[in-house]
Amino acid sequence: MIRLPRNAQIWLPGYCRSRLAAIGRARPRRLWFMIADHFEPYWKNRDDGLARERVRQWRERWPEIAARHRDSAGNPPRWTFFYPEEEYRPDLIELLAELARAGIADVEVHIHHDGEGERDFLDRMKRYLDALESRHSLLRRRAGGIAFGFIHGNWALDNSLPGGRYCGLNNEISLLRDLGCYADFTMPSAPSPSQARTVNRIYWAVDDPSRPKSYDRGVAAEVGGGRRGDLLMIPGPLGLRWEGRIRPRMENGELGAHQPVTAGRVRAWLALAPRLGDEAFLKLFAHGAQEKHRAAFFGGELDRLFDLVREETHRCGCELRYATAWELYLEIERLILGARDQVAKSDRNVL
Repeated sequence: MIRLPRNAQIWLPGYCRSRLAAIGRARPRRLWFMIADHFEPYWKNRDDGLARERVRQWRERWPEIAARHRDSAGNPPRWTFFYPEEEYRPDLIELLAELARAGIADVEVHIHHDGEGERDFLDRMKRYLDALESRHSLLRRRAGGIAFGFIHGNWALDNSLPGGRYCGLNNEISLLRDLGCYADFTMPSAPSPSQARTVNRIYWAVDDPSRPKSYDRGVAAEVGGGRRGDLLMIPGPLGLRWEGRIRPRMENGELGAHQPVTAGRVRAWLALAPRLGDEAFLKLFAHGAQEKHRAAFFGGELDRLFDLVREETHRCGCELRYATAWELYLEIERLILGARDQVAKSDRNVL
């Protein structure tokens, strides 16, 4: 009997549907590739010196790695730091802002909270957004407000964990929309029970403020389809891989010391990456402030990652484009909004 990964019953049916839908599908013309770092300088420690050293290492080492690699358009890879609100320190953010100004990184929003209530959440978020924009010239303005990408701490988006821990807000999707969130990048969270049933699809979450986990299912984003919900969900790859094993292993796009990059993983990522038309969107994630992962990354793992992704896209005859979270979103927006007049409207595709 094959033993499946923990909580696979949540996402396995969606994974199977996504693989069936991919049968006979042509290779993508272009792959947009980003890395979302759940970057926590104070992870398991409150020492300011250690936190600064963790950030300083990235400030010094990442430019060296980025300089060694180029995509099909001649651009270096970017690293998107989703930095936690509760760990905000101006001097640390400024080190990351220097990487953003150099065109090889960006900073977006991450937060951990646990049942403090709607007012506290909004106050914290507004103060943080304002600090990132006004003090560090990060984030962007759209329609008169600040636009930001988002990852929820502890995977607990929209009060999705059993017992309501690490969130407490059933209307969090609506709150993020109103604050200016352009897309959520939390998924996949498997093996956490917060994992959505919708996998390997870019889709719109439609909020139901009376219940948690409104993003569990949603409305598929389509080329020319326009806005169809409250919050755009941009997930990374999620599925099964064997690679010579009797028991399948979960593939969730995580980078780290315990998840070395292999050619087999890269092939799996490209097969599972969400598609819009003939373009694929691959989002991997990491916890790059942690010493064990950082040592692997700077010890050759990131060079291996970029080499293998470039080799696989070349083998497939696919253009490779490195992107920040914002740049990835802009291309998705161009397809679902900008091309809508050129594509016949279809009925809602509910996942």
